[in-house]
Amino acid sequence: MLRRRNREKAMVDKMQQKATPIKNRKKLVGSSKQPLKLTLIGGIVFWVTTIATSLLPIAAQYRAAFSNWSIYTVWIGSFFMGMINGFLVSWLLLRLHAKFPNKKVIGLSAILSLGLLLIAILLVDLPMLMQGTRENLGYFFVGISFNLVRFLLLGLAIGYSLVRTEK
Repeated sequence: MLRRRNREKAMVDKMQQKATPIKNRKKLVGSSKQPLKLTLIGGIVFWVTTIATSLLPIAAQYRAAFSNWSIYTVWIGSFFMGMINGFLVSWLLLRLHAKFPNKKVIGLSAILSLGLLLIAILLVDLPMLMQGTRENLGYFFVGISFNLVRFLLLGLAIGYSLVRTEK
């Protein structure tokens, strides 16, 4: 009789242990509004930074060296790219933060956004450099510095917003 109770209790304990991580994970990830909020914050920071850097005189030279885009096209395109990048960083950050809750959130978010920057350099900037002349090498580094500022601020804003919502 005692053995049977112990077995039943052990089975109940195992069932509770299996169910506990799912409950904890839902608490850490938060509501469904949190990824949307982080995406909007990151996307808006990316967009505002693009507007600020595109008003610099060297940005006009950069656009003329690689493409002949108008400044308005850059602003509209950066809004959508900011939202996509903000979604990717916030989604990855929430997933990693749920698995490793004790990690530094702002630093992790900055690392994720710099990883996206590396992908953007490989897919966008490097092919433009290969098609251009040697004179465009300076503008290549100008573009990387603009993107570094945009992506880093996106990551810092998302990480800071997540820290603020957890407090």
